[in-house]
Amino acid sequence: MISSPDSLLVSVVIPCFNHGKFLAESINSVLDQTYSPIEIIVVNDGSTDNTKEVAGAFPMVKYVYQENQGLSAARNAGIKNSEGEFLVFLDADDLLLKDAIDFNQRLLLDDISLAFVSGGYNLETADYEIIPKQRIIDTNNAYLLLLERNYIEMHGTVMYRRWVFEEFLFDTSLKACEDYDLYLKIARNHPVAHHSKILTVYRMHGNNMSGNPKLMLDSVLEVLRRQKKVLKSKEEAESLKRGIEFFEKYYVNKLIKKVKTSGNSVDKPSLRMLWKYNKKFSVKIFIRKIINRIITIPWVEDNVPDSLKKRFFRLGFYKNYFPPVTKVDFGDLYRVKPFSKEFGDDRGGAIDRYYVEKFLAKNSQSIYGKVLEVADNAYTLGFGREKVTFSEILDIESNNPKATLVADLRNAPHIPNDTYDCIILTQMLHFVYEYQDVINTCYRILKPGGILLLTVPGISPIDYDDWEHYWHWSFTKRVIEKILSEIFDKNKIEVSSYGNVFSAASFLFGVGLPEVKKDMLDYNDPHVQVIVSAKAKK
Repeated sequence: MISSPDSLLVSVVIPCFNHGKFLAESINSVLDQTYSPIEIIVVNDGSTDNTKEVAGAFPMVKYVYQENQGLSAARNAGIKNSEGEFLVFLDADDLLLKDAIDFNQRLLLDDISLAFVSGGYNLETADYEIIPKQRIIDTNNAYLLLLERNYIEMHGTVMYRRWVFEEFLFDTSLKACEDYDLYLKIARNHPVAHHSKILTVYRMHGNNMSGNPKLMLDSVLEVLRRQKKVLKSKEEAESLKRGIEFFEKYYVNKLIKKVKTSGNSVDKPSLRMLWKYNKKFSVKIFIRKIINRIITIPWVEDNVPDSLKKRFFRLGFYKNYFPPVTKVDFGDLYRVKPFSKEFGDDRGGAIDRYYVEKFLAKNSQSIYGKVLEVADNAYTLGFGREKVTFSEILDIESNNPKATLVADLRNAPHIPNDTYDCIILTQMLHFVYEYQDVINTCYRILKPGGILLLTVPGISPIDYDDWEHYWHWSFTKRVIEKILSEIFDKNKIEVSSYGNVFSAASFLFGVGLPEVKKDMLDYNDPHVQVIVSAKAKK
């Protein structure tokens, strides 16, 4: 911790509405900061999940409850119940990186004129891909830049001075973009700064407010139109015009993409939005809806030829097509031998590895400090990056030039207890008959609070080469839960599965990653488990 008797208190406000499943990780990311003193205020905005219980598990957290009033009201309640000289607002499903508070606080101390400072962030997509979001901004023109687009994007990167909230609060009349509204009000009147250092992780998971293009466009246009009355120059008016045009195009394109990936399903308000900004696409949607409605009329459905139904299905007009018995078209899959005997690696990449890397990307924040990986350290460096202070490569054989440690995890007494912050054990446990001994060793050599990241095969071909002779097991989600709970606290285990009938069949046939559509892989059917993953904390 970086602290001194004259260190200034930083308040981190975490508003939470039914995001209890993310809240503990969010709180822990604040507790892991390199700076102190920090106070944490969790504002429960009328949640009906386990938010209260999760917050209560952290004695140092100040817990505030209010009936559901929305994000702005929750943040304002956090301000009211905070005491810090500086404030940070972290959504319950997002994370702070370890030096985020220290970095921003130093910048505000160096320049006492700044009302707030903001920085870069990592975007974790719904596919668990990490995308760095960094940009260099000339903050001498911050207000003009904010009129043209919200260059800050991620609210958790912002640190405010307390006096800001004596002049401004979050507008509770806005359903979204209340942070953008506040940035504009502050930048209109006070100096602000921005830097490119990555401070936070913004996690996309399907329930983010930003996933509603209609709501976001309505809100952002309301925020920008409010600025008309405070513009002071032709240059500012031009920036505002460019901003409105940018956001209209941005959110309409987002809505079109969302409609396409959801099988062209669209609600009436969104359809009206498309009609206003993109009539050509909205007409296509309307035609698809009409055709689907007609073809599902019982008499029509009974009399339309199967070949026509199949064609409508492939064009996206008809959702419920299933070929009649004996009419399944196997095409290239009408074969008894796979396309590849290398899991699809020779056809552009293996489908199971896609799921493994999706899991590691989701848990990249757990890959830090001293990390152990088997055979090589590609995942350690690829997902841990600068958070890794020491990378250990373990192999059972001494002929691996990359190995820094030779050991058999079934019995490795020469590895000291409580050594590693993280162990990455991907697609390895099925080669060991005594798998429970491996789990026991991993638990022993993890530090208290250390994380085991594990993946195992569920539905999989067996290796055609030498590894065939060592392939003992395939696993299910339920059995991995039982195996891990024999030694790890069951409340500190998260087990998931990845796959569906399409990805399982493709994997068994040896189809490569470039040959399949990503959205077909991302649909998850827990009854068809291609990969099982687990995160277990000591």
